[in-house]
Amino acid sequence: MTGRDEQDLDLASARALAAGLQRLLRTAGERIGEGNERSPLITRITEHIGVPYRDLVMVGQDYKGWEHAGLQRGIDAYLAARTPAAEWFGIAGAERHYDSLGAMVGAAVTQGFYSLGRPEYGTAAVGPDASMEVVEIGMVPSTAPDGSPVVLGVLTRESYEALCVLSVFARDRATAASVRDEVERLRREHDVMRGQVLTFGASEYQQNALVSFLPRPHLGASEVVLPDGRLEAIEAHVVGIAEHAERLLAAGQHLKRGLLLHGPPGTGKTHTVRYLMGRLLGYTIIQLTGPAMRFLDEAVALARSLQPAVVVVEDVDLVAEDRDLVEGGSGPLLFSLLDAMDGVAGDADVVFVLTTNRVEVLERALAERPGRIDLAVEVPRPDAAGRVELLRLYGRKLRLDADLDDIAARTEGVTASFIKELVRRAVLVALRDGAAPGTLTGAHFGAAVTEMFDPAQSLTRGLLGASRENGASREHDDALEYGDASHGAGRPGDGVFPGGGHDDEDG
Repeated sequence: MTGRDEQDLDLASARALAAGLQRLLRTAGERIGEGNERSPLITRITEHIGVPYRDLVMVGQDYKGWEHAGLQRGIDAYLAARTPAAEWFGIAGAERHYDSLGAMVGAAVTQGFYSLGRPEYGTAAVGPDASMEVVEIGMVPSTAPDGSPVVLGVLTRESYEALCVLSVFARDRATAASVRDEVERLRREHDVMRGQVLTFGASEYQQNALVSFLPRPHLGASEVVLPDGRLEAIEAHVVGIAEHAERLLAAGQHLKRGLLLHGPPGTGKTHTVRYLMGRLLGYTIIQLTGPAMRFLDEAVALARSLQPAVVVVEDVDLVAEDRDLVEGGSGPLLFSLLDAMDGVAGDADVVFVLTTNRVEVLERALAERPGRIDLAVEVPRPDAAGRVELLRLYGRKLRLDADLDDIAARTEGVTASFIKELVRRAVLVALRDGAAPGTLTGAHFGAAVTEMFDPAQSLTRGLLGASRENGASREHDDALEYGDASHGAGRPGDGVFPGGGHDDEDG
């Protein structure tokens, strides 16, 4: 036998040995799998559905972590209607929060990594001061709308983005999909976020959005001090359209609307927004400010699904500065905002409320394009009558033994925030002087005014939005001149300005 023949023989022997090992491993795996298919976990699933493991079909749907409570409500409603006595069971084993239910069930068969266990529970917020119990890892037997047996599963996954995953096991895809779709319908119907005041934030360790619940403020109209006619105009545009929504739609008119509140810091823009929140009972309010603006797309999608809704973007100039004023052009958030305001259908009852301290720097495509901002209202520094009204408002729980007109005359050019702080400081002066409890005199106010107009307090006055010129009213402290209202809603000189209609022409 030649050396070549010996090499061929060795190669054939090696191939035969490899094939034998493969058959051995496959047979061992099949026998292990057959054994594991009889594990309590797999038996619990397959005996309820009535098919062996290899014939199971699973469909799933991912939800954001902040949708967990709504998903639980949907599942609870589904089970209450079909299998109210059904009991949850769980999966025991390591690394459960980093895998999928389908993968864990498969690993339970092929490798025996997972076994039957108890369900895991957690809590999720359903309001500012309320929470509910949710299943974090668990499965539950039930039936499909057509009566076929199914098993529903829930798993929270800890990864770059926190997810809550719904899985449905059934004997065929159509059955599993019908259950998934019905749970989703019930989730929307019983969504815990509907009609709530929500704010977006970011997780400390992950990049996914977090949604928090805020108490709904309730302010009376007397608590909002604006020049005559401005609050009425705001209400007519935002609340009035809400009250006549059905008749407007019947008349072929759109419901989507945009409101811009602009003016110096501290004049009451956010206070006015809070008043609107209290007036729009039943509306879902979604508030974005600061770093949370990067979740604009998620916020608008949530508003669409929970309409009627209001999306509040505070200090919108932070993301919507005029592209001509920004070196290198504007950032992606501007385009997200423009696309969001364009993408909401006209018959959707979604309100965009934007606030800014710097109306003069706003991107013209946002501020001047009809259909994005339909109404722009300036919230100015209060005049003398307004300052008297604010003194009475912030001192309503006190006895004001002072000449309020004189105090108003000495505080020309200040803001509502300044007046609020002035009352607080006058109370501190009264406490230091040992005055009668709850009584403020002209002397107390005088001392507080002198203190706040001290040159050393210039930064404080600036933080409170007061005019930089001591006692001098500057209605347009930092504003540029843009002409009258005929130039569009985004560049008002003062007062209330309607937008230019509702079309899709670029501004």
